[in-house]
Amino acid sequence: FDGGLHSFRKRSSAPENQVTMGIGRDSLHKRRSTGGRQKKWRKKRKHELGRIPAGTKISSNTCVRRLRVRGGNYKFRALRLDAGNWSWASEAVSRKTRVLDVTYNASNNELVRTQTLVKSAIVQIDATPFRHWYESHYGVKIGVKKIKGQKTEEVVDDTKRSGSLTRKLAARNKDRKLDPLLDEQFVTGRLYACISSRPGQCGRCDGYILEGKELEFYLKKMQKKKSK
Repeated sequence: FDGGLHSFRKRSSAPENQVTMGIGRDSLHKRRSTGGRQKKWRKKRKHELGRIPAGTKISSNTCVRRLRVRGGNYKFRALRLDAGNWSWASEAVSRKTRVLDVTYNASNNELVRTQTLVKSAIVQIDATPFRHWYESHYGVKIGVKKIKGQKTEEVVDDTKRSGSLTRKLAARNKDRKLDPLLDEQFVTGRLYACISSRPGQCGRCDGYILEGKELEFYLKKMQKKKSK
């Protein structure tokens, strides 16, 4: 009778050659480039693992998780962020400011709909810190609303200054050029910028302000998407 116990054992419903369902980055557990199936001749390896994407969202309730990775190193997985360091390349200045909106993503429109922060996404940032810096550095007010049919002259800040500071501002204004497209954005209080860091890997959302040909390119892309 003891020998008969083996017949009552519950057999596993899973097939013998079942592969563990972890996220992998290896090519062995995929189909061939032609579409054919490959024989799984070994199990998945630890060094081939992948992880769930961070899907960083815009929120004032910031949340960055520390993650131990291969070699005892750490990654910083940002789940919620609302600010970062942004550089204005032509003026060689950077300021910390808030991220307000995700407006364009070349890889996936779904990332725009869900307001997900990833590298190379085009976002709108708060222009106030840069406007304050520009006005104090050059002594000229920017972001003044223009009325149609009227010529608008530059509004000079007429606060009392010492002679040395006046000469310094005059020297700076000699070579000063502000992109008209950027000036229009200062009126709205929002600047288009591109994320250059990887929020899901380093836990930061840093980038640079779009200007020149790159700004024109993305404005055309966004306009094209709106007209569809």
